[in-house]
Amino acid sequence: MRSLIREMLHAFGIREIRECIDGDAGFNTLLQFEADLLLVDWKMEECDGLELTRKIRTDPKSPNKFVPIVMLTGYSERERVIEARDAGVTEFMSKPVSAKALYKRFAAVIEHPRPYVEHDDYFGPDRRRSAKSFVEMDRRANDPNAAIMDPEKPIPAPENEADAAPEGESSADPDAANDPGAEPAAAGDEAAEEPRQVAK
Repeated sequence: MRSLIREMLHAFGIREIRECIDGDAGFNTLLQFEADLLLVDWKMEECDGLELTRKIRTDPKSPNKFVPIVMLTGYSERERVIEARDAGVTEFMSKPVSAKALYKRFAAVIEHPRPYVEHDDYFGPDRRRSAKSFVEMDRRANDPNAAIMDPEKPIPAPENEADAAPEGESSADPDAANDPGAEPAAAGDEAAEEPRQVAK
């Protein structure tokens, strides 16, 4: 599978690739290699993809909490997809993986990046399907402790009032998990600008 994914990435024009045998090795690689996007397999020995995702999002030593993470897995049950989403995964893909589906996930991540949310023990992409456009700060309804952050902007001082978009499905869509060719809701029709570096 890894050799097949590497061939797909080369076909996309990506040359700077790092492969790791498990999550611990992946995290250590991130400390030395500035990846633009991660392809993570759920099932890995020692530290699996879910644990790696949580570590990247919440560990104080994480070099980049905002890095997009695409989860590849043979587990496509709805509960698994929700678990991956809640860990901070940006996109979710069930195996077998096609080049077309993988490219569309890249397009979704690059062309339509989502704001990041910090709330209680969660940090990661906004899990709402239809997050509204925002300038600096947004709030969930009736919850003054949930801040949505733009990684390109400093966090502003809190405000007293703001309206939150209604709850919806995350980009890691549980209903699309069984269709590896399904186009994610965030993906556009235009070709994505290809990332230069990928660690998987």
